[in-house]
Parts: sequence; C-alpha cells; structure tokens
Amino acid sequence: MLTIPGNRTSRFCDGVSRRSFLRIGSLGLGSVALPGLLSQQATAASGSQTRSVVMIYLPGGPTQHETFDPKPDAPSEIRGSFGPVSTNVPGVQFCELLPRLSRMADRFSVVRTLVGLENRHESFQCYTGRPGGRNEDGEPAGGWPTFGSVASSVLGPGKNGMVSFVDASPHMNYAPYRNQGLHDASTKISWPGFTGSAHVPFALEGDVQPDLVLNGINPARLDQRRELLASLSDIQRQIEGAGSDSLQQQAFGLLTAGRLAEALNLDREPVQTRERYGASQSTDSGFGGAPQSPQHLLLTRRLLEAGVRCVTVAFGAWDWHGNRGGTVEYLSRKYLPVFDKAVSVFLQDLDERGLLATTTVVVWGEFGRTPRINVKGGRDHWPGTQSVLLAGGGIHGGRIVGKTDRIGGIPVERPVHVQEVFATLYRHLGIDTNNIKVPDLNGRPRYLVEDNRQPISELL
Repeated sequence: MLTIPGNRTSRFCDGVSRRSFLRIGSLGLGSVALPGLLSQQATAASGSQTRSVVMIYLPGGPTQHETFDPKPDAPSEIRGSFGPVSTNVPGVQFCELLPRLSRMADRFSVVRTLVGLENRHESFQCYTGRPGGRNEDGEPAGGWPTFGSVASSVLGPGKNGMVSFVDASPHMNYAPYRNQGLHDASTKISWPGFTGSAHVPFALEGDVQPDLVLNGINPARLDQRRELLASLSDIQRQIEGAGSDSLQQQAFGLLTAGRLAEALNLDREPVQTRERYGASQSTDSGFGGAPQSPQHLLLTRRLLEAGVRCVTVAFGAWDWHGNRGGTVEYLSRKYLPVFDKAVSVFLQDLDERGLLATTTVVVWGEFGRTPRINVKGGRDHWPGTQSVLLAGGGIHGGRIVGKTDRIGGIPVERPVHVQEVFATLYRHLGIDTNNIKVPDLNGRPRYLVEDNRQPISELL
C-alpha cells in the first residue's frame, strides 16, 4: 500500500505529519509494491496481451424461454408469445427476438442447464459462484472473494501494471445488484472477502468521465503534488537500472492511473464505433437494475485493451414478474432487441481486434425464470436452471451444453454446476484450481472452487 501525504501540518506521536492520504491499494493493483509494479512494467513485453475475463451480469435473472432455450412445442402459457429462429449452427434455435446473435451462434456457446444458484436477487452469486450473507451459508472468515479479487490476488496487476479488476457497471438503485458484497434479505456484507481490500474492484459507478477521480482526488489535484514524489527516495533506490527522473515519471503515471483514465475516455473512440454500439435505453426504475448501456460494453473493450484483467459490467433489468414495467411479452419486445445488438456487436468487436482469443466472456444472471407465465403475464424466479452464454478465450463456439425438459424447467441432460463455470474462467486465466489455494482471514487455505469441480469439458 502506497500513501501520498497531503498538506496538513499537525503531527502524530511518531512525528509523522497528520495529513490526508490517497491509498493506491484500493485500485485493485494487488499486494505488489510500487517498485515491483514498475519493474514488471519495464520488463513486460509490449506486445503481450493479458488473458482477461468479462462478466456481463444481467441483474434480476433473465428468462431462458425468450432467449436461448425456446420451447415452441410447449403450451402457450409455457412457450410465450414468440417463436424460435434458426441459428447459423444446424439444429440450434434461439428466440426470434435474437436475430443478430442467432446469425453468429458459431462464435459462442450456450449452457442451457446451469444449476447451483440460490433464489436470491444479488450479484454476489454471479461474481463469487457461492451463496453468502446468511448463517447457513458457512462463509469463511472475511467472506468469499469475487473471481476478479482472486485473480488480482493470485496473478497481480494486468499488463504493464494496469489495474487488475474493474467494475464498469452503471449505477443501480438496488444495492445487492452492485459489486460490493451486499446481500438480498441479509444485513451481512461479504466485503471485501478474504483476499482483502487491496483486491476489491475499482468501481466506476457508471460515470464514464475522462477526468478519472481516485477516492475524491483527481489528476489535476495530484499534478499539483508532483514534487511529493521527490521524497520517495527509499522506493527509488529499490529499482535498479532506472534514473530518478524516469522513476518519478513512471510512478506519477501509475498513481494518476493515466492509462486507465485514457481507457475511460470514450471521446477517443471514432463516432462510427460509438454509433455501432448504439445508444443507452433506460429501464423501469422500479426494477432497481441497470440501464441497457451498450456504451458501457464499449468501455469494457477499452479497458481490456488497456490491460485490465477482469471486468464486470451490469446490463439491463430482468426481474420480469409482470408486476412492474409490463408483461414478459412487452418487456421482451422492448429490451431484447437492444440486448441482442449490444452483445453481438461487443463480441464482433472483440473478435475483429483479436481480443476474443484472449478474453472469456460470460453472460448470465442470478437465476432463470419460471416455465409457466403467471397471471400477471410475467415469469417468476426460477433457480432450477438458466441459460448462460460463454465465448472466447479458447471456448469452442457453436455448442449447446445440456438439455432441459419439455417446459424448460429442469435439466434432463448434463446439468452444469456454477462452480464448473468458475473453474472454466480460472483455467483461462492460467489459475490451477486443483492446486492453488488462498488463505482466509483465519489462515485456513481455501480451494477456489468447491467439490473438485472441473472446467466444462464440452467447451474446451
């Protein structure tokens, strides 16, 4: 943890001035000291590409029937208002409201039989793969860390010392949807998890601004304190082979997170690219979820290019009971075309830029929706199964894993546990879940996945 002192003059008993501090550890840079970061930056191959994971979180739980697991032969109260459309993979059909994704289904795969999630409205399950916040969950000391926190702890910073873990989600009114360890119907907070505060995500809270703010101190204010770096001679001496001026410039660039600020500046993107992704569409405030913001997916791509290892981003609001916003038919017509375009453009953009080969993308919510449409015209919570899109990072495209029953309620072939998804993500990042353990706050070594779950072999 590096601290930059401010200008207050009163002193502690040890003689150190009482001043305000900017703590860099909260950027998700991990426990690596600044000299180590600069050394890594100096020795990293400029052309190397960080292996990355992007998790597109769909707060509220998306419907599998109106997305990737249509049931055209089921009764109307099951199949809903929409028919299937054939994809470019023979024998595979999606909902007709996903024509763009259907035309590129050979570039991603779908798990139709995800199990292992609880009936809880919270992002925590998606970001950790485990339940938390209740006594029966048996959380370890410190709480379960998110997958990005684990990656930050085990692997350290991203390319050239870049922030390892960023939450790029827009602001959401319902607190348990945020990536902050908050729980549904529980006062407990599993934050920051046993990897510690140095590995929590750097949260943008939805404000995509070129003037990046770090804990309330912006780069302009830091620029006025450039001379403070001259006092870091003890750190300078730890770096071999670099001159004082060079060190000061590198350290200042890291402290202001200049490359991160650059990545957040969407004005750097050509107008055609921004228009290709499309404009944001707000969602009903009663959902408490995120807007449908394709520009946040564009921002995510820029973060990957800057060297961020793990990015989480929330997209839309999917709690479609029919008690707010309209029926599932109305909500599907309104929101699924935007989802279809945004995710397809994002995957295409990653592919065109060579990023999809090194980036695994997972798109999911905290559970699926009921097979039967309720009397209000909506679908209720259904942890029995859900459909998950997986792409990139060595995952084969054009595959369907698992099969649900005739009403899309339970798996009848190859249930896939959520821990298998996490094993797949860690494998892509180069983390051996069979051998690597991280200690909790009591010092007990913890495996990263439970019950010896392995990566999804059908996708690799």
